[in-house]
Amino acid sequence: MAGNKKDEKAILDKFGIKALNPMQEAAHKAIRKESEVVLLSPTGTGKTLAFLLPLLDELDPKLKAVQALILLPSRELAIQVEQVFREMGSGYKANAVYGGRSGYKDRMEIQHPPTVLIGTPGRVADHMRNGNLDMTLVKTLILDEFDKSLEVGFEDEMKKIIVGLPALKKKILTSATEKVKIPPFVGIKNATRLDFLKNNNVQLQIISVVSPDRNKFNTLVQLLKYNTHGNGIIFCNLKDSIQKVSDALTRDKIDHACFYGGLEQLDRERALIKFRNGTHRLLVATDLAARGIDVPAMDFIVHYELPPTEDEFVHRNGRTARMKTEGTAYVLRWKQETLPEFIKGAEEISPRSTKEEKVRKWKTLYITGGRKDKISKSDIAGLFFKQGKLTQEELGVIELKQDCSYVSVVSTKYKELIETLNNSRLKKKKVRISLLE
Repeated sequence: MAGNKKDEKAILDKFGIKALNPMQEAAHKAIRKESEVVLLSPTGTGKTLAFLLPLLDELDPKLKAVQALILLPSRELAIQVEQVFREMGSGYKANAVYGGRSGYKDRMEIQHPPTVLIGTPGRVADHMRNGNLDMTLVKTLILDEFDKSLEVGFEDEMKKIIVGLPALKKKILTSATEKVKIPPFVGIKNATRLDFLKNNNVQLQIISVVSPDRNKFNTLVQLLKYNTHGNGIIFCNLKDSIQKVSDALTRDKIDHACFYGGLEQLDRERALIKFRNGTHRLLVATDLAARGIDVPAMDFIVHYELPPTEDEFVHRNGRTARMKTEGTAYVLRWKQETLPEFIKGAEEISPRSTKEEKVRKWKTLYITGGRKDKISKSDIAGLFFKQGKLTQEELGVIELKQDCSYVSVVSTKYKELIETLNNSRLKKKKVRISLLE
């Protein structure tokens, strides 16, 4: 389908993209022609679309079987890729399977085989082992963020999966780092290598912030209140640190969401929804948020705890200053701490008191209707504009899921909106509207 320029343009129009960027163009050409492609490109440059568009050319609409497998290291990335594929409107069925949700729900969805299966290695290996999936006709394998998927913890699952793909013809590997060796079992022999990591015109400013206290809480609060603007991620090394930082921010009435591996999947998804739509401008997270999550480019990131490796430093920083935009990485350092050698050229400051930034605050409303009810974003916008009497400036981001929707609204109006719009009809469905706590 994507080989047809008219169809490709229609897909790009859906995403508001006028043309593919140079990396995507090169990937499109290589994936269509070569059997092995390794694509290296920074976080946020559009790698998902770079491999999904040419993938459409590999699919046979007459074949009702799994034809392509996309393996990813995290649930969030699996959900994100599934959503992008569905929004392309190709007509092909895609399903994501991943840990953290009911295996029964997976089985119900893949009972009728998807053309494209998206999943984490452990969950895909489980379904193959249990006979829930016939993978004998899979011709294309994509390893997204392959440096994580090929880590030792996933090695056994990855071996079993690749061995179970007898018809495999094409392998596509993507990553935002080049410091990784591809294990022999992947079977890469003579891959076309596309490296867009260099000369990325990154406009990143690295600033070292000195804290007189070892716990750095007060320094962090001062930095966030007076020196940062826009949205950002605060990176911690451990989930225990996240709780302590969250408590400190809560005491100072600084809105934020938390994101780490120990959270329930629904809580992780909702934290990202609130972060994307502006309900929270800050996300306190482990390195799980350094890549593989669907959030816009950050205005800044904060290394509350120093990253353990240079790779993690690079990946964290990759959340800001993306696609030739400017960004700032703040490195919080206790005065007796020494910065690692890989953190070079940092300007050193102490947080200074300036006028605190005043920003419009948002709340997220939960709606009990989604795509399966044929509800669209324009349906929801119409309800909030016409019956809710909102202006365009008072209605924020709308996100549609299969069975529900989320919408951000200006915080001063959320109570009256719930009172006015709860039990309204969207299409043929009466929906409940409530505050997402």
